[in-house]
Amino acid sequence: MRLLHTMFHIVDEDEALRFFVNGLGLQVDARQEFKAGRFTLILLSTGHPDERVQIELMHHWKKETPYTVGDHFGHLSFAVSDIYDVCRRIKDLGYPIHRPPRDGRMAFVTSPSGITIQLIQAGDPLEPREPWMSMPTTGRW
Repeated sequence: MRLLHTMFHIVDEDEALRFFVNGLGLQVDARQEFKAGRFTLILLSTGHPDERVQIELMHHWKKETPYTVGDHFGHLSFAVSDIYDVCRRIKDLGYPIHRPPRDGRMAFVTSPSGITIQLIQAGDPLEPREPWMSMPTTGRW
């Protein structure tokens, strides 16, 4: 048995792709529209050749209000090569950094759909640096 993907409902396809592709650096592997069902499926991955697990984003065309996140969901976690670079990209795109990488090792961010994402620095933590060391923890993560 192997894990294939984790699926999330999204309300705004463009905003979700802006966060996951432009912010996190994931790549779109496939996109398919189902006109009869009035929804789109988008498969994302890290692009790493040894990584086969994907994230599936499901966009129902008529859905206009945010989905609620159940208490059963914790977070997605990604190892990143430079946590400061990823957090800077996400912040520059206008998304909040809820738990900044003050320790050069871990951060939490939230997608436009409310999906909590944990970022872990691959290998050894980076040297702590500003503005991250002074940035307060905010929101729910």
